[in-house]
Amino acid sequence: MQTDFYFMMAVSFVLTLLFIWLIIKYALKFNLVDIPNSRSTHKRTTPRGAGIGIFLALFIVVFFAKSTLFFEYILTFIAIMFVFFMGIWDDRHNVKPKTKFVLIIFSSILIYIDNIQIQSLGSYFGFDVSLGYFALPFTILAVVSFTNAFNLIDGLDGLSGGIGLIVMTSLASIGYQYNDEFILVISLLSIASLVAFLFFNWSPASIFMGDSGSLTMGFIISLLSIKSLEYIHPITIFYLTALPILDTVIVFVRRIRSGHSPFEADKSHIHHILLDFFKNNVSRTVSYLFLVQLLFTFAGLSSFMATSDGAFGLFVFSIILWLSYMTFTGMYTRQQQLLERRKK
Repeated sequence: MQTDFYFMMAVSFVLTLLFIWLIIKYALKFNLVDIPNSRSTHKRTTPRGAGIGIFLALFIVVFFAKSTLFFEYILTFIAIMFVFFMGIWDDRHNVKPKTKFVLIIFSSILIYIDNIQIQSLGSYFGFDVSLGYFALPFTILAVVSFTNAFNLIDGLDGLSGGIGLIVMTSLASIGYQYNDEFILVISLLSIASLVAFLFFNWSPASIFMGDSGSLTMGFIISLLSIKSLEYIHPITIFYLTALPILDTVIVFVRRIRSGHSPFEADKSHIHHILLDFFKNNVSRTVSYLFLVQLLFTFAGLSSFMATSDGAFGLFVFSIILWLSYMTFTGMYTRQQQLLERRKK
């Protein structure tokens, strides 16, 4: 069994390397390029759409090596393909946000029909929070929210790939521990493809993940997380996917407080603030964010052995500390910018 997994991961890794190399070579021909704008951290036109290589490799390996798994979860794979092809189209032509939401909602319904759904939020202080008739809308809300949250962190070289790698590793450990082949196969193949992607995406990146990658990766993490609720407490998922969630919450709060739409693009993301704090050192900023996610991940996995109430309390405390730190960092960065302007 382990030999099969190693072989599949090796094939996925090699195919991803090959596909991404081809995408870089023909990116201009197929209009798969990212032109810098006022919110960009890169200065030159760069190929994008590496997600095509990442998930094309995954689909091929699953279909040929695990065809029984593919057809057992056929609706789920169709849902992933919907998000994947929408991402490809967005990389080339820019899909309207409303269209993205509709397609992700439709894909969420497909996985719900395939029995990947949130039925309960767990037990807290002796009370079980069962969703009942609200299971479908809550599943849709969770998938749509996290898919877009993961898409939002794709702003620095290596960031989305590295965070995805950390999250997928934690999900693979859950799949292995509870002998869930679906979670284990998808997460392991994603790990292999993400490692291959990072060879091209580490600063300075020669290609970006694109929406074909970040939207699809966010969607897959969402459905694997929901599937893992069969074995773990829901609060654990917040630990394993903490950084994208915290980033989205912080950004939305900041935009609303400043009188702007929460969906209006700007440079108020965690990685933007820390990039200023670390004086535009991309590698140091990304490594720091990896460390933050790893700390949350270890806390989440250790909560297997803790009480749900304790895990919930620790997560709330962690959020308060993180929000306080980000507020301090943001104030420090603004003060430094003001001092530099005065010197000039």
